[in-house]
Amino acid sequence: MRRLLALGLAAGTLAGCAVGPKYSRPAVPTPDRFYGMRAPAEEVSLSDGPWWDLFSDPVLRSLVEEALKNSHDIQIAASRVEEARARYGVAGSAWYPAVSYSASASRAKTSIYATPSDVTASLIAASTTVSWELDLWGRIRHLNEAARAQVLASEEARSGVALTLVSDVASAYFDLRELDEEVQIARHTRAAFQDTYDLFSRRLEGGAGSALETSRAEALLANASAQIPFVERRIVGKENQIALLLGRTPGPIARGAALNDQPLPPAVPAGLPATLLLRRPDLRRAEQDLVTANARVGVAHASLFPTLSLTGLFGGQSTQLSDLLAAGRTWSIGAGILGPLFEGGKLRAEERVARAQFEEARLVYERAVTQALGEVSTSLVAIQKLAEEVAQRARAVSATREAVRLATLRYESGFSAYFEVLDALQQVLVAETVLAQTRRDRLVALTSFYKALGGGWQPPASTSPASIR
Repeated sequence: MRRLLALGLAAGTLAGCAVGPKYSRPAVPTPDRFYGMRAPAEEVSLSDGPWWDLFSDPVLRSLVEEALKNSHDIQIAASRVEEARARYGVAGSAWYPAVSYSASASRAKTSIYATPSDVTASLIAASTTVSWELDLWGRIRHLNEAARAQVLASEEARSGVALTLVSDVASAYFDLRELDEEVQIARHTRAAFQDTYDLFSRRLEGGAGSALETSRAEALLANASAQIPFVERRIVGKENQIALLLGRTPGPIARGAALNDQPLPPAVPAGLPATLLLRRPDLRRAEQDLVTANARVGVAHASLFPTLSLTGLFGGQSTQLSDLLAAGRTWSIGAGILGPLFEGGKLRAEERVARAQFEEARLVYERAVTQALGEVSTSLVAIQKLAEEVAQRARAVSATREAVRLATLRYESGFSAYFEVLDALQQVLVAETVLAQTRRDRLVALTSFYKALGGGWQPPASTSPASIR
C-alpha cells in the first residue's frame, strides 16, 4: 500500500511535466487607423455605447428587445452553449476516479463427474471497483482545455448571434420604412397622373385634345398604378422577414418614426483597430477555436506516451448474505501501465492531423481579423459618402419639383406641350424614390458600422474565462 501511495505521489509530480504546446495569441498586425478615416484614430468608439443608445425610435427598440427575447436563433445559440458546458463537464470527469459497483446472485449444481461430490450451492457476490488514470503527460489537462475553449467559443457565438440579430432587425426595419415611403410616393404620383389622364380625356371628348396625349397619359397612369401593388407585395415580405427575426407568426409590424425622422449620431468615431480583437464576438470565437486546436495537438502528442492507471476492488463472495462483507470479504489494489508499441504510424499521423488543424485555425483567425478591418473601413466610408449622396439627392428632388412647376407654367401659358410636364413628373418619381433609398442605405450603413465595430454587445460576466473552471 505504501508503495502504491508513493507511486501516486510521484505520478502527480510528473504531471507537471505535461507535453504539448502552450497557447499564445498569434501576432496579427493591425494598422494605426482604419482605411478611410479622415481624422486621427482615437480610443473612443461608437460601439462603446449599447444598441439602445444608437436607435432612438421607441418602436425599433421594442422590436429589438422582442427579438433578443424570443428569436429562434438566440434560443438555438443558448442550447449550443448548454451543450458545450455539458461536454466540458464530461471532459472534467476524467480528473476524478471512476467508481462502479456490481452485484450478482446465482444457484448451481455441480456434477459428480466434475467434483468429488454432487452438490447444489448458492453464491452471492457484490463489489465496488475504482479506477483512476494519472495524468502524467497532460492528456486530460489538454482535453479539459479544449472543452473549456469550446464553452467560451459557444458563448462568443451566442453574443455574435445577438449582435447580428440586432443589426438584422434594425436593417429590416429601415427597409420597411423605406418601402412605406415608396408606396406613398407611388400613390402621389398615381394621383398626379390620374388628374392628367382625366384632363386629356375631357379634351379629347371635346375635340381639343389628341389621342396621342391621352394614350401616353394613360400609360403613365398604368405604370404608376402597377408600382403600388409591387411595393405592397414587398412590404408584406419584409414584415414576414421581421416576424421571423422576432420569433413570432407572420403579421403586421408596428411603425415608428419616418425614415427621414430617424435620428443620426452627430459623430461616428471608429476607435482603434486593435480593439476589434477584444470586442468583436466572431474574433473572440475564432481565437477560442484556435485555443481548442492547440489543446488537441497536446492531446495527440500525449497519446504517444504510456498511460498509468490505479485500480482497486472491494467486495465479498459468500453462500450466505450475512457473510458477504464479513467472512466473505475480498479486496485488491494495483497499478497498470499501458502504452503504444506499434500501430503502423497511426499516432504520429493523428498528431500531424492535429497540427494541420491548428495551422488551419490560425489562418482562419488571421483572415477573420483582416475581414473585420475591411468591414469597418467599408462601413465607415459608406457613412461618409452616403451623407454627401443624401444631400445631393435631396437637391435633385428640389430641382425636379421646381421643373414640374415651371413646365406647368409654360404649358398654361401656351409656350410648350404638356409632354414637358409629364417628363418632369416622371423625373420627380425617380428622384424621390432614389432619395428614400439613399436615406435607407445611410441608416443601414450606420447599423453595419456599429456591428462591424463589435456593437457594444458585452458578454455576460458568467462567460469570462475565470468563471469557467
